[in-house]
Amino acid sequence: MNPINFRHLYYFWVIAREGGIQRASEILDLTPQTLSGQLATLENELGGPLFLRRNRSLKLTDFGNAVYGYADDMFRVAESLTEMVRRPPENRPLSLTVGLSASIHKLIAYHLLEPALGLSREVRLHCRTGDNNSLLERLARKELEVVLTDRQPGPGQAGSFLAHRLASSSISLFASAPLSTSLREGFPGSLDGAPFLATSVDAPYFTELMNWFARKQVKVRVVAEVDDSALIKVFGREGLGYFAAPTAIADEVCRQYKVETVARIDDVQDILYAVTRAGRVHHPAVEAIVQPRPDLQSGSKKANNTAQKS
Repeated sequence: MNPINFRHLYYFWVIAREGGIQRASEILDLTPQTLSGQLATLENELGGPLFLRRNRSLKLTDFGNAVYGYADDMFRVAESLTEMVRRPPENRPLSLTVGLSASIHKLIAYHLLEPALGLSREVRLHCRTGDNNSLLERLARKELEVVLTDRQPGPGQAGSFLAHRLASSSISLFASAPLSTSLREGFPGSLDGAPFLATSVDAPYFTELMNWFARKQVKVRVVAEVDDSALIKVFGREGLGYFAAPTAIADEVCRQYKVETVARIDDVQDILYAVTRAGRVHHPAVEAIVQPRPDLQSGSKKANNTAQKS
């Protein structure tokens, strides 16, 4: 089969959309005879009738309906493209594809993306979640514009990428109201043997937290290992154990999951980076993202917590 003549297909699409050749001829500024001839040529190319012709009226055949569905998708996208390229460059939407490390809390990721979403230009955001190494590989292949992560690239990757430190937050412990009340009394000794909900994602802050437990001589009793930060919070809400999350999102965690803060641990920090390809950043949305966030560095100001310093 020869390639479809898209001009003929466009004529068919206008005819079907307008309900007849006469109206289509006025829109396309072609004679009805010309359109009829082009339509007949397309039907011959496709190998079947697209319309039933009855008393000068046209009705799509089943085959015509199927072809129209594809043509409608194609030409509506083409119309959107035409509209977009006619805009001044500064008014055209920006496409932004971001890689999100699976170990980053999604509430934090949203806050890190907010500056890009607040630009005066429309930003069409695409988020891809994965492990850090696979995201950096995609960044190197230019499938992503930036990667949000909680670790810097390794020594062997330093020449290919640039890590922009965005913010840091202490870590807090959370639990349901009854469990939180009991754990605050005699903290941190109260944690010894208490049920703990652990993340199974390789997050740097989690290793620091385990070391902090060891220094405080707290025997950790893990009752669940979960790779979904939202699911850990649900388990915590139901009283299955206490869990850790960045202090910067303490207010939102407590509000969304109906839990309370047990304590804030300033010695354990969650450090966040935006990783770009080496060289100057040219994407306006990425430029907005890579600016440091002092609002996150001090953590949540409203959280009902007890500061703990070693």
